[in-house]
Amino acid sequence: MNLTRIDQAPEYFAPNHDNMQCLRLQGREAGPAVQLWMGMSILQPGGQTGLDPSPIEKHYVVLEGSLTVVSELDGVQTRHILNRFDSCRFAPGESRQIINHTQDVARILLAMPFDPPAA
Repeated sequence: MNLTRIDQAPEYFAPNHDNMQCLRLQGREAGPAVQLWMGMSILQPGGQTGLDPSPIEKHYVVLEGSLTVVSELDGVQTRHILNRFDSCRFAPGESRQIINHTQDVARILLAMPFDPPAA
């Protein structure tokens, strides 16, 4: 078993992530993992990611607060509000953006595999 205490979770920096703190909970520099890693992002009011695609599937669960999630796939953009304990999945190749549209801090859990599956 690998245990990560929240006060010891390593911080990491992701491109196009503004006004937010990203912590690694499992995998990578937080310890051994074979198939996926988990992180938590803490978004300050107005914090957001860019609307960027990823070749890797991503899963999110809102732990605290309310967030706007934006998806763009095949030229179609959708926008939804997620509240505490709501979740979403972004497919490989789908652009995604997460926005804290509120005046309160929001926390979101992220789980994703290490590498895209072989074609």
